Amino acid sequence: MELKPNLEDLPKLAKEKLKETKKFFQLLKKKTPKNLDYIVQELDQAEFEKTDCLTCANCCKTTSPIFTEKDIQRISKHLKMKEIKFIEQYLERDSDDFMVLREAPCSFLDSDNTCFIYDVRPKACSEYPHTNRRKFIQIAELTIKNTEICPAAYNIVEALKDKLQQSLDKKGKSINKKKF
Repeated sequence: MELKPNLEDLPKLAKEKLKETKKFFQLLKKKTPKNLDYIVQELDQAEFEKTDCLTCANCCKTTSPIFTEKDIQRISKHLKMKEIKFIEQYLERDSDDFMVLREAPCSFLDSDNTCFIYDVRPKACSEYPHTNRRKFIQIAELTIKNTEICPAAYNIVEALKDKLQQSLDKKGKSINKKKF
């Protein structure tokens, strides 16, 4: 399955749309539709019916999830390691004081893009790109950042722009995307 957009073009496309996307989310924050979470979850479901993360794994190759205390306990137990040893071997504190991986790509990523701790992976991994969650509007900045990393996140945001534009058009309040 071919990724669209492909990983080579994604950062450039996301950067070209950055100003428009930021303005869109600013408008969305001011006038958040009551059913926004439902709309985004629908778009998320549709996108992931046609997206196979194993053909990409760019998130695993380029970024680190945040590891919560529960994640650390669960994963270290699974690996039969003491928590302190797990932390010493794999994690470090970032500038925001979060526990993150020491290196990218992820130490738990296999050559076939599978995760060898998949069943106990960090919560941040299981929820990535966070487009299927409640109170979606609260993670606008993270979502914008994820459009540069994840083709699915990029597509979901673009589809969201189109969908909300269509609903505004139906109400006779056309908003030109160029104004975003």
